[in-house]
Formats: sequence, C-alpha cells, structure tokens
Amino acid sequence: MIEIYLAPALFFVIAFIFSMLGMGGAQLYVPILFWLGMDFKTQAIPLGLLLGVVVSSSAALTYGRKGMIEWKIAIPFGLAMILLAPLGGWVNIGLPTKLVIIIFALFTIAGATVMLTGWQPKHSELSSKGRLILGTSGGSIIGFFAGLLGRGGGAFVVPLLYVAGLEAKAAAATSAFVVTCSGTSAFLSHILTAAQPQWVVWILCLISVFIGSQLGSRLMAAKIESKYIKLIFGTVLLGVAATLLFQGFSM
Repeated sequence: MIEIYLAPALFFVIAFIFSMLGMGGAQLYVPILFWLGMDFKTQAIPLGLLLGVVVSSSAALTYGRKGMIEWKIAIPFGLAMILLAPLGGWVNIGLPTKLVIIIFALFTIAGATVMLTGWQPKHSELSSKGRLILGTSGGSIIGFFAGLLGRGGGAFVVPLLYVAGLEAKAAAATSAFVVTCSGTSAFLSHILTAAQPQWVVWILCLISVFIGSQLGSRLMAAKIESKYIKLIFGTVLLGVAATLLFQGFSM
C-alpha cells in the first residue's frame, strides 16, 4: 500500500490541467486510487469525488473573482443537475456496467470533437430568458446523464455551453461552478453511506489538488487563450474516452 503515497504528486498534475478546463478530474482520480490499492467503493470513489469537488470549487473561486462565470446560466444549471442526478443514479442500477461505460465514452468523444473542430451554430447572443432556459434544460439533461454515468458532468457541460455560444474560457469557468454543485451532491451520497477514509492519504491528496487547481485556474484566467483551452480540452477528453473504451471492451 506504500504506492498510494504516489497519488498526491500525480493528482497535483491532474488538478493543474483539469482546473483549466472547468472539470474536477474524478474520472481519473477514482481509477488511479483503485490501481494504487484502495477499495473501489469505500475509498476510491468517495475520495475521488471529494478531490473533484475541491478542484472545481477552487477553480470556480478564481474564475468568479475574475468575473468569468456566467451566473445566469451557472446557477439554474447547477441546481438542475443536483435535482436530476439522483434519477440517473437510480436508472443506472438496472443497466449493465459495460453499456454505461461505452455510453459515457461515446458522449466524451462527441464533446471532444466539438471542441477540437471549433464548431458552433450561428445564433444571436442569448437573452436573460434564453440563459435561464439553457441552464435549466441543460442542467436537467446533463444532470441525469451525470448520475447515470457516475461523473461530475464537466465533459458534457463545457461543449454544450460552447455550442450555445459561450466563448471557450467562459464555458470552462462556468462549468467549474456547475461541476462543483453536481460533484458535491454525489460526494455527500457516498460519504454518508460507504466511505472508509484513510485520513493521512486524504489530507495529502486534498492539499495537493488544491494547490494544483489554484495554479492551473490562475494560469488559465491570466494567460491562456480560448483556442488553446479548446485544444487541451479536446485532447484530454479523447484520452479519457480511449481509456473508457478499452476498459469497457476488456470487461
């Protein structure tokens, strides 16, 4: 189990990258913790979800201070995700694990394609009503799928906001707040039922991802252009999708 102490260094790098993308990174923390020796349900999932919340909330704090978050979209989006995620989790119980993994991989590839190609439909700027509708409807749909797939939803939120007309940096910043809402809901459902914390490892990992997310989000807010955010986001998502497909078809 000494290998588990490699996690803080690995997670620093993941948090640095994912904080720039408006994502928490739980989709990587959980399998890495499992591979390093943690029990999947009682240790890897709860800690992975908590780390994702810390990364996204830390990044959202930076982006909020910089005025980068579209609050009229973010608040209804986050609330809708919290309400609909449990329904997706309930549906998940009746689905084969392999099918769920493959569905998530396909959605991830679609999101990566949107960001890498830079495709956006032509439309006028969203009105206040349009932003409310986008937040409520988008949050409901993605919240359901986030619960179904056991993810925070950042892989879906950013491409949707980008297609809806937000600039890539604003989409990532807004997603950080949204993912914090959904991730917190998911974490609480696990910490209150099955979690068995290893406190030394938890604390070291939490410190590591907080520092990484602060550095990554500040770098994104100050220096990285939207075109590079799209490139990084799309490339990371393709890597995640490839890993999931390998996992799904090897089961």
